Amino acid sequence: MLIDTHTHLYSEEFDGDRTEMIQRAVDAGVKRFYIPAIDSTYTRRMMDLERNYQDIYLMMGLHPTSVQPETYEQELKLVREWLDKRDFWAVGEIGIDLYWDQSTLREQRIAFKTQIGWAKEKGLPIVIHCRNSFDEIFEVLEAEKDDRLFGIFHCFSGTKEQAETAIGFNMKLGIGGVVTFKNGKIDKFLNQIPIENIVLETDSPYLTPVPYRGKRNESSYVSLVAKKLAEVYGLPEQQIIGITGKNALSVFEKH
Repeated sequence: MLIDTHTHLYSEEFDGDRTEMIQRAVDAGVKRFYIPAIDSTYTRRMMDLERNYQDIYLMMGLHPTSVQPETYEQELKLVREWLDKRDFWAVGEIGIDLYWDQSTLREQRIAFKTQIGWAKEKGLPIVIHCRNSFDEIFEVLEAEKDDRLFGIFHCFSGTKEQAETAIGFNMKLGIGGVVTFKNGKIDKFLNQIPIENIVLETDSPYLTPVPYRGKRNESSYVSLVAKKLAEVYGLPEQQIIGITGKNALSVFEKH
C-alpha cells in the first residue's frame, strides 16, 4: 500500500487544481493521505478536505513555527478542544524549529511537551517537526520516554547517529524528497537503517523530489521517493511500497 504519511493537501498552493492533483496521486497508487495540522487558521480547510475527498486522515496539533508567545496558549487550548471533540490519527505536526526563530524556544518546548502528553493520554502517535533542533527535541523525548511514546520523525534529514537515536525513542523515520537530493546525504547511510523503520512522505507542497525539485510538490511524487529507496536498499520498488505501507499502518492504527 503506497501511503503519503505527511501531505498538506489543504495548502493554498493547491487551490487551483486540488481535485486533479489528488486524482493524480490516486492514479499513481496512493491509497491514504495523512494530513498534519499547522494552527487554527487551517482547521476549517482541513475539515473541508476531509469532507470533500476520500482516504483523508487528519492529525491535530500546533506547528512549532506557529508558536508565538502571545497566542500559543490559546492555540493549544483549541488543539485540546478538537482532540476531545472527535477522533484524529495523530498529534502533529509538533516539535521545535530553530531555523526561523530561536527566540521562542521556551514556548516551543512547552508546546511540544504539552502535546506529547496529550498524545500519550489519547493513545495517539506524535508526528515530529525538527529543524535545526535535534538536540533540543531529543532532550524533550528523553524526558517523555515511556511505552506510550511513539510516532514519526517527519522529514528526517539528520545523520545516521541521529536516525538511530530517533528510532530509539520508538519513532519511524519519515523519508521524502530529501533522499533524492544530490546534497541530501541521507541516501548515503539509509541502507544501514532497517527498512522496517521507514515510512514514505512528500510534505507537499514543499521539498519536491528530483526531477521536479524547485517546483510545487504533490502527493503523487511519493512514488518517486519509493523508487529512490528501492535503489538505496537494493530492493524491488513494490517491496519498498509494501513494507513502508505496513510500517505506516503500524503507527497510525496502533490506537
